[in-house]
Amino acid sequence: MYKIVKRYFDKGIYDKNDVAVFVTAGKITEDEYMEITGEAYVE
Repeated sequence: MYKIVKRYFDKGIYDKNDVAVFVTAGKITEDEYMEITGEAYVE
């Protein structure tokens, strides 16, 4: 799931809020959120 979310974020399809939904759903970790967005995950 990480690769797909990262690809969509890099293309501008997903924004930070969209990526955060994947963290709350348990599909990616908070560390992966940081790798994708460059910012720490905050609930």
